[in-house]
Amino acid sequence: MMKKQKTWQPVSLTEALIVLLCMLAIMGLGVIKFGLSPQTPVMLVIALVILWARVRGADWDHIHGGIIDGIKTGIIPIFIFLLIGALISVWIAAGIIPSMMVFGFHLISAQWFVPSVFLVCAIIGTSIGSAFTIISTIGIALFGIGTTMGINPALIAGAIISGAIFGDKTSPLSDSTNLASAIAESDLFSHIRNLMWSTIPAFVVSLILYTILGTGAATENNLGKINTTLAVLNQHFTITWWAALPLILMLVCAIRKVPAIATLLMNIGLAIVMIFIEQPHTALSQIATWIETGFVAKTGNAGVDQLLSRGGISAMMGTVSLILLTLSLGGLLMKFNLIQTAMVPLAKRLNGTGATVTAAILAGIGVNIFVGEQYLSVILPGKAFKTTFNDRGLANLALSRVLEDGGTVINYLIPWGVAGAFAANTLGVSTLAYLPFCFFSLLSPIFSIISGFTGWGLKRQAPSAVKAR
Repeated sequence: MMKKQKTWQPVSLTEALIVLLCMLAIMGLGVIKFGLSPQTPVMLVIALVILWARVRGADWDHIHGGIIDGIKTGIIPIFIFLLIGALISVWIAAGIIPSMMVFGFHLISAQWFVPSVFLVCAIIGTSIGSAFTIISTIGIALFGIGTTMGINPALIAGAIISGAIFGDKTSPLSDSTNLASAIAESDLFSHIRNLMWSTIPAFVVSLILYTILGTGAATENNLGKINTTLAVLNQHFTITWWAALPLILMLVCAIRKVPAIATLLMNIGLAIVMIFIEQPHTALSQIATWIETGFVAKTGNAGVDQLLSRGGISAMMGTVSLILLTLSLGGLLMKFNLIQTAMVPLAKRLNGTGATVTAAILAGIGVNIFVGEQYLSVILPGKAFKTTFNDRGLANLALSRVLEDGGTVINYLIPWGVAGAFAANTLGVSTLAYLPFCFFSLLSPIFSIISGFTGWGLKRQAPSAVKAR
């Protein structure tokens, strides 16, 4: 006789909060206190959530369904990460990233290097609309220049990531920006204009901080090292202005709204063509090895070899494994309504616009922490707080800005988050190391909360719309 399955009972607010806080304690202690890689704490949390669900009566079909539903949302990003790994290796082999480094040494002043990095990534990021692309291409080149100058790698990484996030946040080509405006049901370009109330102050303060911290960061003692690096790059790589072609192609694809997968495949193809033109005797098997396992620099200079030995599909597998675990956890939390149970009552009990904006910001941060997925950090708070914002007389534009400031920009600060894991793996700097220097991400929610309490730039519904409700 088969054992009867226990009936699943709805989760109470208290129970949901206890489960979520236990999760946070385990992941926080594992990563921050004991310095573990995020994979192990996340796997432990998954095991405990499954145990909790089984004790409460969940069957394995529901548990497996939650995991599958969670992973489904990450299939395309995972494939994109694999392509980015291949792109990095062939860009180095074709001399594209080395060329950007050489020209960067000549064009960017050492004294103003850190704020220049922030500005360059912000400007190009706005044109392309993809923070991941900026970090994995221009970001690697700028990171190499900065470390050669002797600047703190965490500071450089923070400036690169902050600039890339600014570009992603303010570009009409950005997926996350389009998602925030769609969830809040606001016009895209009105949403971008309204973002400026918190984005510009965060940008200006970040630029000031990077200027202050960057002053004197590159010393004259490193001039000889820079000259040595330039000589090594010119000797072992093809340095040419033609290296700008892949960047131009990427910009054209962004303007024409070509999907990321097609854009990356075309760029990989172009880089391979450049390799055959510049190095006609290169074996096809060698290119396949670079794509699969990454480019290994053999210049004889330890510093350059370390900087330019990277890329490849296999190099992304650590990030992919973390993303699979994180998305599985997120799927389970959604399947058993833990996140929704914690957010919806909070949204309903709020009084005052300042408290409402703050709670929505914290909800986005919370989803980033517990689920680790950038899109869900926009979708879940957006759905939970939509009615509350309307009841407070706030316009949809107010909600869409809050979703960006509390959701989109924060994922890069979470060690087990999709964006945080990607940035750390690509630049080789841990999330916790660059977090204190990722000023734009840290400041955006602060200025958004200030706006909520002061009313500064906070869009409200037209009187007729409020009356109609």
